[in-house]
Amino acid sequence: MAKQDKASSFLVKIILGGISVLIAEFFLSGIHIDSWVTGFLLAAILILINLTIKPLMIVLTLPLTLMTFGLFLLVINALVILLADKIIPGFQVDGFWWALLFAIVLSIINSLFGNNLNSN
Repeated sequence: MAKQDKASSFLVKIILGGISVLIAEFFLSGIHIDSWVTGFLLAAILILINLTIKPLMIVLTLPLTLMTFGLFLLVINALVILLADKIIPGFQVDGFWWALLFAIVLSIINSLFGNNLNSN
């Protein structure tokens, strides 16, 4: 029963994340998503990156993050978006600053939905 709850929770996170990604892409001209399927795939990939690579990046940059009072985490989020740009065909980011803005807007939309794109 617990496995089914985790699976349905993961699916809900992907659905809410996909909707968030598509909304954020609508407002930002530097973000390009070919189809709604790509948006939901992007949400799933972001969840997987946030579970695997992002914690390692946070640990490796901990001194810099502490010196900037946590603001360097925004840079890490932008790097995660740029990594997803390289992985997913049909998703394109026009540059680092667009990735940073996309990460901020996506965080705001996800917080409104109560979704954090991390599968805990």
